[in-house]
Amino acid sequence: MGLVLTSPILLVAALAVRVQMGAPVLFNQRRLGRGGAPFTLLKLRSMALPVPGREGPEFDHERLGRLGRVLRSTSIDELPSLWNLLRGEISLVGPRPLPLHYWPRFTDTQRRRFEVRPGITGLAQVAGRNAVDWPQRLALDVEYVQRRSLRLDATILARTVPVVLGRSGVDHGEGVTMHELPPQTEGDE
Repeated sequence: MGLVLTSPILLVAALAVRVQMGAPVLFNQRRLGRGGAPFTLLKLRSMALPVPGREGPEFDHERLGRLGRVLRSTSIDELPSLWNLLRGEISLVGPRPLPLHYWPRFTDTQRRRFEVRPGITGLAQVAGRNAVDWPQRLALDVEYVQRRSLRLDATILARTVPVVLGRSGVDHGEGVTMHELPPQTEGDE
């Protein structure tokens, strides 16, 4: 139903991406799902294609134009993820799905986030989106797993609306969407 209701917005946004950035319109990336199982997450492309050697998140500010900032700040770029929801790969609420190469970087405690399906929104998103640093974000993901309930999901969904409408926490500062998750260091759990 969400795909049907949002299809006019998705169509206009997809056309804007095609006109301003060219093909491809969709961004897809292998992400970690429940139990660490990989799946392909779909989003609208919000950045120009990378220049070779400048692919990392530290170069997001170079690749993210005005259209991309609008798509991200309004979360319109997330609308194709409703297809992942329909397929059962993600849920509405849960820890955000992260790239496959992050798997060895999680501590045993942080891997608890994979006990549930990843979500379109989650506790870390309503606590500040990408402005939340990695240790706090992963702690919030684990907290969600420990406290999960229909009531908590309803609270997170209700808190998501003002966060998205307020366009807060879209980036981590300096135009960087989110810094790369650092590898574990000696002494990490």
